[in-house]
Amino acid sequence: MSTNAANFAPWQQRVYEQAVAALDAGRLAHGLLFCGPAKLGKRAVAERLARRVLCQQPVSGGEPCGKCRGCHLIDAGTHPDYHFVSFIPNKEGTRLRTEIVIEQIRQLSEQLSLTPQYGGAQVAILNPAEAINNAAGNALLKTLEEPVPGRYLWLVSAHPARLSATIRSRCQRYEFRLPPHEEALAWLRACGHADAAAREALDAARGHPGLAHEWLENDGLKLRRDVASDLAKLGRGDSGAVEIAQRWVGDEQASLRLQHAADLALAEAAGLTDPMRTRSLAAWFDQANRTRDLLRTTVRADLAVTELLLAWRGASGARASGGSRR
Repeated sequence: MSTNAANFAPWQQRVYEQAVAALDAGRLAHGLLFCGPAKLGKRAVAERLARRVLCQQPVSGGEPCGKCRGCHLIDAGTHPDYHFVSFIPNKEGTRLRTEIVIEQIRQLSEQLSLTPQYGGAQVAILNPAEAINNAAGNALLKTLEEPVPGRYLWLVSAHPARLSATIRSRCQRYEFRLPPHEEALAWLRACGHADAAAREALDAARGHPGLAHEWLENDGLKLRRDVASDLAKLGRGDSGAVEIAQRWVGDEQASLRLQHAADLALAEAAGLTDPMRTRSLAAWFDQANRTRDLLRTTVRADLAVTELLLAWRGASGARASGGSRR
């Protein structure tokens, strides 16, 4: 999503205006926590707010000018008073780490202790904040507990519960929520998506406009339909678990397929009146999400997904619905 406030979605604009009101009134805390579901544009709002703080020649309403040296340096990624902390390469340089580590937080603390080179502020954004490991979290807490005037430390997180309660308590919270259905639908149409496709995607994404937009942009709905077809064939006995599992893990879309599968199980459970089948599908939903987590480990993906799919026929009540052919 755009960092230009003029192009913000309505839910982004609401949070941005709340933060700006606090900033302009001198009530913006040293530590902020931008939290809420992924793909709602939290980072973009944090970055726009940073531009507002660091701009040297703000225009009407205090918005960043986009033309001063500070704005150009942010655009170039070289502003000495703006720090963005995320995943860095491992020691071998072969891939990105999966955690934000203590060395990064120590370096950030040192930077924030220095006098700002432009104006009177420094801004640091950590994203995704929940990726901070324990040691880094302890170091971060020390920085949060010893605020320096004009130094801002902003956390962006889709999973704030994974942050320690102490870290959360040191931050002013700005929460992103899923917008009303009609607002989300209007935004998807404004993005250029046809009404029927937008409605289908939004329903499939359970009202999440960012997720629906991503699926519409990247043919995610076709993938979802393919997953639904595979599960139906598996339930009828027209396809085998091993065959489907090998296809599901054969490219980079395995995690997204499991997300769709879990969502489809939940959607099916929502329409049932049989409590036993509902519980069975809910348990399979949990298993699908655990399997998705396993894909990030060294486990053999095809075996993990095969085990999940073998459990599908029982969970979906295939035999009860007359689909017990082998």
